[in-house]
Amino acid sequence: MSFEEDDRVILHDEHSDFDGETGTVTQKIETMFGDANYIVSFEDGQEQGVPEDNLEAAPDEDDEDADEE
Repeated sequence: MSFEEDDRVILHDEHSDFDGETGTVTQKIETMFGDANYIVSFEDGQEQGVPEDNLEAAPDEDDEDADEE
């Protein structure tokens, strides 16, 4: 799955301080091999060079509200 700027994502990287946190894609960078790396901003900082395999689409905030009802 490809992500675009302003998409909300969950980072899965056990070596990152932001592992398991939800952030926002701020930039998509295409590598010379045609892969995408991302810069993801979090409340307390950002993670650069994140491969697509380490990201998962975050549920919409509207969906979370629906689960609580």
